[in-house]
Amino acid sequence: MTSTRRTAVSPDGTRFRDLDGDGVMAPYEDPRLSAEERTADLLPRLSRQEKAGLLFHTIIGVGRPGEHDEPAGVSPYTTRELVGERLVNHLNVHTLPTARETAQWVNAVQELAEQTPHGIPVTLSTDPRHGFTENSGVSLEAGSLSQWPESLGLAAIGDVQRVAEFADVVRREYLALGLRAALHPQVDLATEPRWGRQGQTFGQDAALSSAFVTAFLRGMQGEHLGPASVACTTKHFPGGGPQADGEDPHFPYGRAQVYPGGRFAEHLEPFRAAIAAGTSAVMPYYGMPVGLELDGEPVEEVAFGFNRQILTGLLREQLGYDGVVLTDWGLVTDIELFGKPFPAKAWGVEHLSPVDRVARVLDAGADQFGGEVRTDLVLELLADGRLDERRVDESVRRLLLVKVRLGLFDDPYVDEDAAEQVVGAAPFRAAGHRTQAESVTVLAGAAELPLAPGRRLYVEGVGPEVAAGYGVVVDDPADADLALVRLQAPFEPRDRYFLEAMFHQGSLDFPADVVERVTALAAQVPVVLDVTLDRPAVLTPFDGVVTVLTASYGCSDTALLDALSGAIAPRGRLPFELPRSMAAVRASRPDVPSDTADPLYPVGAGQTVAPAGRGREHVTAAPASSSGRAAPGS
Repeated sequence: MTSTRRTAVSPDGTRFRDLDGDGVMAPYEDPRLSAEERTADLLPRLSRQEKAGLLFHTIIGVGRPGEHDEPAGVSPYTTRELVGERLVNHLNVHTLPTARETAQWVNAVQELAEQTPHGIPVTLSTDPRHGFTENSGVSLEAGSLSQWPESLGLAAIGDVQRVAEFADVVRREYLALGLRAALHPQVDLATEPRWGRQGQTFGQDAALSSAFVTAFLRGMQGEHLGPASVACTTKHFPGGGPQADGEDPHFPYGRAQVYPGGRFAEHLEPFRAAIAAGTSAVMPYYGMPVGLELDGEPVEEVAFGFNRQILTGLLREQLGYDGVVLTDWGLVTDIELFGKPFPAKAWGVEHLSPVDRVARVLDAGADQFGGEVRTDLVLELLADGRLDERRVDESVRRLLLVKVRLGLFDDPYVDEDAAEQVVGAAPFRAAGHRTQAESVTVLAGAAELPLAPGRRLYVEGVGPEVAAGYGVVVDDPADADLALVRLQAPFEPRDRYFLEAMFHQGSLDFPADVVERVTALAAQVPVVLDVTLDRPAVLTPFDGVVTVLTASYGCSDTALLDALSGAIAPRGRLPFELPRSMAAVRASRPDVPSDTADPLYPVGAGQTVAPAGRGREHVTAAPASSSGRAAPGS
């Protein structure tokens, strides 16, 4: 769809969007010019208000198409207030309705953007939304899009081509919906077993993560950003995995990031790969480095988004990065949502006022504030002379270049019919299902697989209606040939801060009642136990107790049963090690991969299941290669 309201034709016959409404094709409106030429023309035309609007990238709810005066979602602002008044034109969407309704809403928002002084189109962004995690601070469940395992599942398969295939599907579905920026991939290394953000990583191995982020960026952006690209934000620079005690820096108690093993450079490797692959943006983490030195100099203990040594000294100057630096959400404003506090993640600079925090972030080298709408503070700094407009122009230039390269100035609209056809298309869903099943990791009991059809099944944590397609479901384990149980990796429930209940943190031990229940069940009937790993779990209590033990990383019941029954061969290998005990976890170093003593299952562990009807080879945990990948032939 293309809006006709501002479409015009120049005297030489060139069709263009008359974004400033003057009837003349300005250079920034000329589709024949380079992105650099168009940006150079537009930048000096912008008011301070327009420039300030470009520096903010905030959350918006998807409402009814064209109803711009209704607040939607968690944002207290209406679409008109954000786009039409504050001139914010980078918006992060959360829950989506149907594909057609989303496309209609997107087109209506772009129509609204045409009414701003220079008609700057809106860049709509999204957190990951092709998996199973529903956490508005991290990732969103697939909904009408195709559903795949979390990134850990892709790492478990270990196939770079599969990552490229996944990225291409994501790109096509995002494009159909008008989502032109991805707030991912997440390439933190999963080296602290307790950290709650591991599900969306590619595991603990730096080389594997580097290969995967390169493939993902190529699949999403192409060799260069263009009208068929989705611009990616690689996060969380310089690597968010080594959190002290595994606590997450969304919350005050989790702000410290530590490197007792001296592995800072290793955590940086995937970002070097992402920069080489042309990532459109980089997002620094909330974490505050403690005890870190770079080139013999202590790094100031302030959060990475405020840290000039990290953003300017390391990222800009040493690594040569000139793309967009987008902060993580909420560094400036302390808020309360749903009756719970959510302080600004201004770790190390909590004493600063909001306006001073804004000044500090810009001085550090960031271009854009995530999750904030404080255009007033930027304008205040400019008016007071505390902020040089040339510094603002540096960031505005980077942000406009992305919009122009994506083709948004020429056509930001989407085809509503095509959106309905592309999003969740049958081939995409089939590919996602196959990948879910293949990512399943058989840790023990491969000799008992594939499961023979027609067995009497007792199920817990599995939909009986799904299991009925693979056997006869019974209500009493005493009547069963086999019990199939699914568990979520354990965590400690917390609910003091906004979003805290959605984060899986704390001990990796299963509660005693869960262990007792599975143990008692295994005394009655052979148990097939699957544990969904969004981070490691201590599986020691089940070792030698259950007949078959598997790990999954975002997998439907149907996909799991397809893997167990041999309809789709499981091929997953652990993307991180599974510790034997919490004592081993507490003694490990957060920045060092595979650092727990005598792990129950090492990284790369997994067993091969022989095809049905053939002799089954019982394969023990595969030795890991130097890259953290299971050795060939395993």
